[in-house]
Amino acid sequence: MNRKRMGYAITAVVLVLLWPSGDVAIEPDGGPSQEISRLAELTHWKAGTIVADVGAGDGTYSFEAAEKVGASGRVYATEIDAEKLKNLTTEAAKRKLDNVIVVEGTARDTKLPSSCCDTIFLRRVYHHLTEPQAFDRSLARSLKPGAYLAIIDFPPDSGLPAVKGVPENRGGHGIPEKVMMEELTSVGLQVEKVIEDWTAHDYCVIFVKRGS
Repeated sequence: MNRKRMGYAITAVVLVLLWPSGDVAIEPDGGPSQEISRLAELTHWKAGTIVADVGAGDGTYSFEAAEKVGASGRVYATEIDAEKLKNLTTEAAKRKLDNVIVVEGTARDTKLPSSCCDTIFLRRVYHHLTEPQAFDRSLARSLKPGAYLAIIDFPPDSGLPAVKGVPENRGGHGIPEKVMMEELTSVGLQVEKVIEDWTAHDYCVIFVKRGS
């Protein structure tokens, strides 16, 4: 077939993934590696940086982060689901990623050590929090002074039901930027940067924990 006659050009590749939570992730070409590289640049990772992936799921982003921070760095991969925790531990061992530490969290608490992290990120996790006030305090507690928190999420879709048990102000499945920012600034974090077009569907808000 003559492609010229067809009159089209392929300009980009978009991957659509169905996450265990049921959320559809629309990714730009490059996927997790590209996102982690971008996050590492924005929050100034280097060899030895300590990162936490809160709500790590299957560990895709945790393992990318572990490669980025290197053997002298560390990545905490947190989950609350027993099966996911088991799979994270198995996969990290299989990949020989000794710098990945799997942590069992709860709905109220990351269970991360105090002042442990240079960067914490939650990717498509925040809108699932059923006790955001308590959880946000635990996030702030686990950041070092001057450290960063990145929330990658998406605006609510009123056509889909909100996650069971979350506060009523979510407006559907997702989380309004304004609501999320108000909740996290109320625990002492400051907005550093807002990126509206993190992916085709997601935004990213980066907070910093001020202090010495």
